[in-house]
Amino acid sequence: QVQLVESGGGLVQAGGSLRLSCAASGRTFSSSYDMGWFRQAPGKEREFVATINRSGGSTSYADSAKGRFTISRDNAKNTVYLQMNSLKPEDTAVYYCAARPLGWSTNRYDYGYWGQGTQVTVSS
Repeated sequence: QVQLVESGGGLVQAGGSLRLSCAASGRTFSSSYDMGWFRQAPGKEREFVATINRSGGSTSYADSAKGRFTISRDNAKNTVYLQMNSLKPEDTAVYYCAARPLGWSTNRYDYGYWGQGTQVTVSS
């Protein structure tokens, strides 16, 4: 079992940056879970943003995030990050982190553990 708590969301102007954090409970976090970030805008389905494997050595991004977002993790702190640069109004959404014990995935249905989400609003 793992519990996830996101933070770092807020209101930012277009072109600005935010860093989201996802703090995970559990002593075996680093060896047990691959992690993902997803987002959900009003009226839209939850969509994949980025994923990172348990060691932090491999990452994957949605096309919308490539070149602007960076996912990373600090296993000593049981924390996963999403650095978001050059933000656009279309990035406005609730951002969720998720954990998966069986390998990384871009499919939200493969993740069994979710945080409560953090709101990101980008003004034009």
